Amino acid sequence: MDETHRRRRDLLHHHHDGHHAADHLVRTYDAHGKARKNGDKLQPPVNNFLLFQGKDTTVMVVGGPNRRTDYHINETEEWFYQIKGNMTLKVVDDGEFRDINVGEGEMFLLPGNTPHNPVRYADTIGIVVERVRLSHHRDALRWYCENPDCKRIVYEEWFHCTDLGTQLKPIIERFEANKDLRTCDHCGTLNHTK
Repeated sequence: MDETHRRRRDLLHHHHDGHHAADHLVRTYDAHGKARKNGDKLQPPVNNFLLFQGKDTTVMVVGGPNRRTDYHINETEEWFYQIKGNMTLKVVDDGEFRDINVGEGEMFLLPGNTPHNPVRYADTIGIVVERVRLSHHRDALRWYCENPDCKRIVYEEWFHCTDLGTQLKPIIERFEANKDLRTCDHCGTLNHTK
């Protein structure tokens, strides 16, 4: 083997720090097996577990049923895939409230900055892929007035997302515990909890 071929081989198989490229590759994941093994985490109140955390991507397995009334806003895209059963993704698209049904085996890419409320039914399993948030990214939880003739924003709270599993709960609890936060300033409707 001449020196040129040896250098090419070394570049393909070694990083600049001397480690083999294969050492940095991630193993495959058995999503069905992990879902079965962690089935208890797919039930309320948790409903999800982290399958994979990469440098740029987070992969979560999410189960149902859930009873959230908030809409999540993420500045980056989210990818939804249903392993088992169907789910409904309630979205606000240019001011219009719509339902997007994602069936078993189907996937959907949600554009960034789209308010969404994933409605998950009993015994369903889905995968959600999100970008790891950079320091300038902000997420929000938002509640809209339940009065169908109003639908204005009742309350929203923005935060830098580092761990959805722990950060959502205190915001939701704060909203549910405070009637003033749940009361629409425009029409006076009191939003229900769960």
